[in-house]
Amino acid sequence: MKNLYLLGLILLSLINTTKGKKPNILFIMSDDHAAHAISAYGGRLAKVAPTPNLDRLAKEGALFENAFCTNSICSPSRACVLTGQYNHTNGAVDLSGKVLPGKQMLPIQMAKAGYETAMIGKWHLKVEPKDFDYYCVLPGQGKYHGPSFRIRGEKPWGKNLIEFPEKHSTDAITDLTLEWLKNRKDEKPFFLMHHYKAPHDYFENAERYEDYLADIKIPEPTTLWKRDSKFGSLATRGRNDELIPHIGTSIGSRNPRRSYLRDLPERFPNEFPKDYDPEKFSDQENTRFAYNAYLKKFLRCVKGIDDNLGRLFAHLEATGQMDNTLIVYTADQGFMLGEHDYQDKRWMYEESMRMPLMIRYPKSIKAGQRFDTIIENVDFAPTLLDFAEGSIPQSVQGRSFKSILETGEEKKAWKKAAYYRYWMHMAHHDNPAHIGMRTKRYKLIYFYGCNYQGDYRTPAGWELYDMIQDPNETKNIYDDPKHAKLVQSLKQWFAKLRKKVGDDGSHYPACEKIVQEFWDYSETDRKKAALISSEFLIRRKAELAEGLHNPKTAGKP
Repeated sequence: MKNLYLLGLILLSLINTTKGKKPNILFIMSDDHAAHAISAYGGRLAKVAPTPNLDRLAKEGALFENAFCTNSICSPSRACVLTGQYNHTNGAVDLSGKVLPGKQMLPIQMAKAGYETAMIGKWHLKVEPKDFDYYCVLPGQGKYHGPSFRIRGEKPWGKNLIEFPEKHSTDAITDLTLEWLKNRKDEKPFFLMHHYKAPHDYFENAERYEDYLADIKIPEPTTLWKRDSKFGSLATRGRNDELIPHIGTSIGSRNPRRSYLRDLPERFPNEFPKDYDPEKFSDQENTRFAYNAYLKKFLRCVKGIDDNLGRLFAHLEATGQMDNTLIVYTADQGFMLGEHDYQDKRWMYEESMRMPLMIRYPKSIKAGQRFDTIIENVDFAPTLLDFAEGSIPQSVQGRSFKSILETGEEKKAWKKAAYYRYWMHMAHHDNPAHIGMRTKRYKLIYFYGCNYQGDYRTPAGWELYDMIQDPNETKNIYDDPKHAKLVQSLKQWFAKLRKKVGDDGSHYPACEKIVQEFWDYSETDRKKAALISSEFLIRRKAELAEGLHNPKTAGKP
C-alpha cells in the first residue's frame, strides 16, 4: 500500500512537472511560399503538387486563412516578425532594411524567458544576428547550390564561413538544424528560427526533383489570360490602358522590360521545347511555356521543403520532442503564381499579401481548426512570447493570438483590419508604391505613385475589392455609385487605422504630401493623375530605348 502511495506521488510529480514545462518553439519560415501552393489551403495546385508534411501541421493543429504581411518584401517582413513592429516604426521599409544588435527583440526576450535561441538559414537583414545564442545564416540572399553560411568566429561578422559545395540550400539548412538540435544540451527549452531560402526566384531545385511534375500540365489561374476591364485602376492601367505593359512584371510578353518569357528560356532551357524560338509560337503558347516552367521550378523547390520538413519532424518524433514543441510554419509573404499575369510579390493583391500560417502544439491547440481571424506578421512575436511565458515589451505593436488558438474563439475586441504599405516605388518589378487596408470582407488599396522624395511619379488611383463576392479581385468597385457610402466609410476607417499604427507621414514628408494630394480623388485629382500617366509613359519608353532601369526608382530614404 505504501509503495502504491509513493508511486502515485511520483506520477503526480511527473504530471505537474510536464504541465509546467515550457514548450520548445520551432519557427519555420520559407521565402516567397504562397499559401495557395500548400495543399492544405485547397488551391488549384493541391492535387498536382501535394504537401503532406506541411498539411500535417494543419491537420494536427490550426490553419489561418487571413494571415497577412504588412509589406510584401523579404527584409521588411522579417523585421516585422523580429520586432513585432510595423516597418515605419522599425525602420526596415525596403530591401536595405536591418534590425541592429540590441534591437532584435524576439531572441532577446526569449533568452530572458529562459530559452536557448538559434537562427539558421536565410536572415537577410544586413547586420549580424548577434542577439541569438547561435546563428548560421546565408550571406544576403545566399546560393541555392553550394551555399556558404556565416557563423560566429574570430574574424569580423561576415568573414567566418562554412561551406557546403555539394548540397542544395534546403538540404543544407535542414542538416544544420538537425546538427544543432542533436548537439545542444537539454537544460533549456529551445527557440529556433529555421528559415529556408526556397522557393525564392529564380527557382533552382535540387537535382533529384528534375523529373517531378515533368509531364504534368500545371493548372492555370483564369486571370493569367483574362484581364477584366474592371480590374485595376488608373494607377495600374494608365489612361486608356496605356500603362498595362509597364506596370507589374509579367509571365508572358506583356511587360517589354522584364518577364519570365524573357528570362526563363536561358536559365532553364530544359523546361522549354528543344531549340526553343519564341518567334515560332503564338503569344498564348509562349506564355503557357513560361508559366509551366515558372510553376514547375517553384513547386519543385516546395517539394524539397516539404520532404526536408519530413526529416525534421522525424527527428522530433524520435527524440520525443514533437508534441512538446510549438511548431509554426509561415513564409515572409505570398507570391503571385501567374494571377493577373503578374510575377513576384510586392502587391497588396491577395496572393502576394497573404501568408501561409499553420501552428501545431497538441498540448493546448485543438487539431483541425481553421480561422478566418485577421492576423498580421507583427502579431507573431507577441504570440510566441506569450507561449514562452515571456515579457512582451511596450514597443511591440502586434498582439498575441494565443487565446484564439487555445479557445478556438476570436474575441470581439480583436483587430478587424490589417494594414499594408509597400514603399519601393517601381523598383525591380515595376510595382507602384501603395498603402491599404484588408478587412475580412473588403480590401481597399491606394496607389499614391511616388518614391520617398515624392518623385518618379506614376498615376495615383484607388481600388476596392469585395473579397467574398470577388475573391480573385477582378472587379474594382471603388467608382461604382452604389458603393459610394461604403467607399466613404472605409476611407474614414483607413485614415484612423493609419494614425493607430503610427504611419502619420512624418517619416517621409515629401512622399506624404503626394499621399494627401490625391486622397480625396476628386475629378481634378483624376485629371492630374491621367496627365501623370502620359508623362510616365514617355519617360518609360525613353528608358527602354536607352536600356535604363528607372534611375531614380527606389529613392533611398
